[in-house]
Amino acid sequence: MRIIVSFFAVLIGLLSYKPLFSSVSETYTTTEEVVVTASKLPQPQESITQKIDLIDRERIELTPFIQRNIAEIFRYQPGTFVNPLSRNDANWGSYGGLGPKYNVFLLEGLPIDSFADLMSLDPLILERAEVHRGPASIMYPTYLSMDFAGNQSPLAGITNLVLKEKISKPETIIGVGYGSWNTFNTGAYHQGRGGDIHYFFGGSYERSDYTDYGTKDSWLHILNNPDYYKAKFFAKATYFIDGSDAHKVSLFAHHTEHHGDVGRPNRNYDHSYTTVNLSYSNLITDSFDVQVKTGYRGYDRNWDEDNYPSLSLRSRDGVRQDIVPVDVTAHFKHGNGLFTIGSDAQWATYETTSESRGIESKGNDMEAWAMGVYAEETYKIDKLILRLGARYSRVEHSYDLLGGAKPEVDDASWDKLLWSTGIRYNLSEDLSLFANAGSSFVAPSGKSVGGTLSLSDRGVSGKHGQLPNPDLKPEKGIGIDGGVELRPLKGLSLGLRGFLTMVDDAIVENVISRDPSQSQSVNAGESRSVGLEIEGRYAISSSVEIFANYTFIDTKVENDLDPAQDNSDIPFVPSHTGNIGIIARLPWEITFVPYVHVFGKYYDSTDKTYRKSFGPDELINIHIEKGLVNLESWKAKLSLDLNNITNNSYEMPWQFRDPGFNVMAKVDIIF
Repeated sequence: MRIIVSFFAVLIGLLSYKPLFSSVSETYTTTEEVVVTASKLPQPQESITQKIDLIDRERIELTPFIQRNIAEIFRYQPGTFVNPLSRNDANWGSYGGLGPKYNVFLLEGLPIDSFADLMSLDPLILERAEVHRGPASIMYPTYLSMDFAGNQSPLAGITNLVLKEKISKPETIIGVGYGSWNTFNTGAYHQGRGGDIHYFFGGSYERSDYTDYGTKDSWLHILNNPDYYKAKFFAKATYFIDGSDAHKVSLFAHHTEHHGDVGRPNRNYDHSYTTVNLSYSNLITDSFDVQVKTGYRGYDRNWDEDNYPSLSLRSRDGVRQDIVPVDVTAHFKHGNGLFTIGSDAQWATYETTSESRGIESKGNDMEAWAMGVYAEETYKIDKLILRLGARYSRVEHSYDLLGGAKPEVDDASWDKLLWSTGIRYNLSEDLSLFANAGSSFVAPSGKSVGGTLSLSDRGVSGKHGQLPNPDLKPEKGIGIDGGVELRPLKGLSLGLRGFLTMVDDAIVENVISRDPSQSQSVNAGESRSVGLEIEGRYAISSSVEIFANYTFIDTKVENDLDPAQDNSDIPFVPSHTGNIGIIARLPWEITFVPYVHVFGKYYDSTDKTYRKSFGPDELINIHIEKGLVNLESWKAKLSLDLNNITNNSYEMPWQFRDPGFNVMAKVDIIF
C-alpha cells in the first residue's frame, strides 16, 4: 500500500509540472476508434454492441516485455490477469473472471493458441491489438488446441492481433539490447512497397544466461543458470488487386526456434513453432463482400527428463500438434442493417512421444475435426443498435492411442446450437449503454483426456506431467455483461462494466501433486464468476495521459458429488486486479511510463484439500525512452525497462516464482 501511495505522489508531482511538457504528439487526443473484431468489418465502436479496447502500435512499444510474451501488452487491461511462469513457459492467467482457456486469441481473425503462440510470435509484427471483452461471439469458434489447458473458448472474450497491411512509406528498424542475466537481444524489421504489393519482413534473436525461476526446494531443482536461445523470422506480403483496398490477398509466415535447458544436465529442450495465415477479401459491391481465410499452426516441442537426483538421462519426450483453420464469411448491407453469414472449420492432430534407451513409444495419437455455421444480424434504429446471432458447432475426435493404450472407445463427437445477442443505446456522442449475452460449448481436449502420463504414474517420483481422465464430459457456458461508456470532458473517458459467467461441467486443471509436479483435468461441477470493472483514461494534454482501472471478481464452484471441490474457487482467477499508469512525454525527447499492477488472492486448483493460494501481490514496472538522434534521414532512440523495481519475487503456480528485479536497455535505429 505504501508503494501505491508513493506512486500517486509521483503522479501528482508530474501533473503539477504539466506546463513544462512540450506538445510533441497528438497521439492521445480523443479519436473515434475503428475496430474489426466484432463484425469482421471495420466499424466505429459506437456501431457495435460489445466493449472493445484498441491497443495501438505506440502503446505496444511502451510495454515492458518482461517474460517475452505477447500477452504482456494486455497486463494493464481491466479484468485481465497476465501471469507467464517464465521466459520459457506459458501464460497461466485469467480473463473476465475465468481461467486461461476462456479467451480466444486471433491472428487477423484466425484462431491461434493462447499458450504456445503468445510465447512464439514477435511483437514487431503487430500494428495493433483489439480486446473484445464479454460473452462468447458466434463469429469465432473454439480453438482445437490439445496441449496445455486444452481447447480455448470465446466465452469471456476475444483478443485479435492485427498486422500491418498498408505501407505508407519504406522504413527499416535495427535494434540491439542488453540486460540482466547476460541477456543479449537483436532484431531487424523492414517494410516497403512495390507497385500494388505491400510487404514487411524481419526477425529477432535473443540469448540469455537466465536465472533460477523456481521456489526454494521446488520440483524444478534448478542447479545452474538455465540458458536459452530464441530465433524468430517473419514476413508478410499483401497484394492490392487493381490497386484497390477493397480487393486484396495477403500471406503471412512466422517461425520460432527456442532451445535451452532448465538449469541442470539432461534437462534440455528444443521447441519450434510455425504460423501461417493466407487471406483473400473482395468487396464485390458496395453492399456485399466476401472474406476467405486459412492457415497453418505447427507446434513441435521436445524435452529431456532425468532421474533426479542422479542427473542421468531418463527419456526424451515430445508433443506435436498440427492445426489447419479455415473461415469463409460474407456480409450483406441492407438499409440500416448488416447481415453476416459464414462457416469455419479446423483439422488438428495431436501426438505425444517418449524415447528411452533408443526405443520410442507413443502416449497419445489422435485427430480432431470441428466445423461451424453461423449467421448474425445487426440493425440500427436511430440511436439503438440491436444484434442477434446463432451458430451450429460440431466437434469430432478420433483416437488411436490415449495414455499409451488403445482406448475402449476410438471416437467421440459432440454438437451444440449456440446463440449471441447484444444491444447498445447511444444516448449522445459522449454517453452509451450496452449489454450482451452469449453461450459457448467446449469439448475435452486430447491432453485432458489422455494426459502426458499414465494413471499408474500417479505420485511416482520423477514423473512430472498430466494424468489422463478418459471420463471427462464437455462443458457448456453462458455469459452476460452490461455497462456504460462516458466521456464527460475532452480527453477523458470513463467506463463501468459488470459481467456474470456460468459454466456447467467446467474442465479445470487440478494440482494432484507438487513433487512430482502432476495435474489432472476434471469436471468441476457448476462454476460461476461475477465481476465489476471500473476504468478511466485521461489525456490531460498531448504530452500526458493517465489511466487507472480496478476489477472486483468473485468466483464459486459448486460440486455436490465432491465435497473437496464444493464451494471452491475457479483456478487462476484473482479476487481483484488493479492498474495505474502514466504516459508522460517530457522535454528533451524523454518518454516516462511507470506502471503499477496489483492482484488479489487466487488458487491453482478447485480441490480444497490440495490447492495452494497465491497473492495478493503487486508489480511495478517503468519504461523510459530517450531520443538520441532525430534527423530527416534517420533516427535513434534509447529505451530502458526497469522491471519489478521492488524486487518482489512472488510465487506462482507449480512452484514457479517471479525472478525479481531486472533491467533491459535497447537502442533502436530507424531509417
